Formats: sequence, C-alpha cells, structure tokens
Amino acid sequence: MPRWPGLRRGWINPRGLVFFLQFALLGFAFSEQSGPVWMAAFIAAALLNLWGWIDALAWRRAIADTPTSRIASAAQGFVELVGVGQPLPDTQLLSPFTQLPCLWYRFSVERRHDGEWRREEQGESDLQFLLEDASGRCEIDPVGAEILTTHKETRTQGDERHTEYLLLKGDHLYALGEFISFNGAQRVLDRRRDIGDLLAEWKTDQAELRQRFDLDRNGAIDDKEWQMARSAAEREVAHKHQEIRNQPTSHRLQKPGSNRPYLIANHPPEKLGRRYVWLSGVHLLLMLSSLVGIGWAMRLSG
Repeated sequence: MPRWPGLRRGWINPRGLVFFLQFALLGFAFSEQSGPVWMAAFIAAALLNLWGWIDALAWRRAIADTPTSRIASAAQGFVELVGVGQPLPDTQLLSPFTQLPCLWYRFSVERRHDGEWRREEQGESDLQFLLEDASGRCEIDPVGAEILTTHKETRTQGDERHTEYLLLKGDHLYALGEFISFNGAQRVLDRRRDIGDLLAEWKTDQAELRQRFDLDRNGAIDDKEWQMARSAAEREVAHKHQEIRNQPTSHRLQKPGSNRPYLIANHPPEKLGRRYVWLSGVHLLLMLSSLVGIGWAMRLSG
C-alpha cells in the first residue's frame, strides 16, 4: 500500500470494540457450552454495556448542555463550536482512493476470503484544518476525536473493497472539545538555546561560515571573527523572536482531558443528540439481556 501524508494507521472505534468484545465472548461461551463460561461471558457483557450506556448518556448530556460559542469570544476550556470547515493555508490533503481534496479522511481496505470480507488495513488522517464562523477561525486537531460524516464512498474491485469516510471543504461542522487561545506574546522562547542552535546550524556549512565571517581570509575563524558570528546570530534570533511576539491571537480545538467528549461531525446537533439517545438505549437493552443471561447461567451451573 502507498504511504499517504497525514496518515494515522490502526484507528480503532472504541464503541465498535465494545460490541465486538461482548459478542466474541458470547460466541466463545456458545462453543464451550459450559455454565461457568456462560456466566463469565454474560458478566463481562453486562459490564461492557454498563460502560457503554453511561458513556453514551454522558455524550448526550454534553451535546445538550453545552451552549454554542462564537470563536472570537469563546471561553477557554470545554466548548461547542459551529461553523464551516476549511483547509489550513498552503496545505492540501487528498483522500487515498478517490483522490478528492478533503479536510479529513478515514479509510479501510478489505479483501474477500472464502466469501467473507476481512479488513486488512485501516487508518485516518491527522492533519489539522480550520473551522470558521462569522467571528473568526479555529484550528481543529482531529487526533482523538470521534468523527461522524455523511460522506462515504465504497468501491469494489475484484476481491478488494475500499471504503472512505470524508470531511470536505465547505462542510457545516459541529465540534465539541477543549478550546485554547494563544498569541505570540504568550510563547515561551529560549534566547540562549536558539542562539546556540543557530550557531550549530551555521557550523555545518563551514564554507558559508568562512565566506561570511573570515575577514582576513586565512581559512580559519579566529576568536574575534567568531564573536562577530555570535553577534550576528543574536541579532537574527532577536528578529525572529520579535516576529513571533507580534503574531496575532490564534485558536485551537483539541481532545479534552478527564475523558470528556471530543466530537467533530457534519451532522446537525439535533441528529447527534438522537444518535446518542439511541446508542444508550441499545446498551441498556443489551445490559438487561446480559443480566437475564446471568440468571440463566446460574441455573445452568446449579
């Protein structure tokens, strides 16, 4: 497979993993036909669905209870943003198979074995993009986010199937996460380290170093000439630091701490809220079914 820029491989959907684990455990218990194995499988399924139910309710509450903020006036911390998706300036991201310009993609590659499709590779992009509203723009870091999109493309070629999920330029986006603002004046800069790094960089090109600072042309940099080089490095670093200090305020949305939701979607908030209500109901039903199964396994073991 080719190597695509901005790719994070091995993406795993934690909610899909919860469903996979419990059905794998129940499948194993069915093959064993043992009361204690059934008991362990149903207990594990009940705990997994308890976690899924609590998690889905927490996401539903976060969507319902977090008011929409404007980027220019958003408070630092956990916020909800709504706007239009745009790529960062001077960046271009192409989807792996359709080669469409996009903000973000997730892909999977499946191959048919004995009539069944088996996933062989998957991944998603990790390049940042922008969300814009009428008040400003915010850089979005997709790493760690649950991303939901209406753009899906599936293509089958022989025994291989490619699936892509995309966010496209101009999509109306909903985002829930940790909002951080910073400007150049807040940057922590190390003058001494930056001067040392610049001088070390200059030393790697001795010909250029002598061309600039070997005033007597004797083929060597003496102490006086090295002091001149150091003064030039100090001026260059001071100029770069001043440019950084003058940079305007910028904003960033990223994964929150404390296991709070991080969600990016091109669905309206109402639809997202219904999704998590439905998901919590599924987990509740499966948890209750697992509890019934525990009682059945107890009678089987007895």
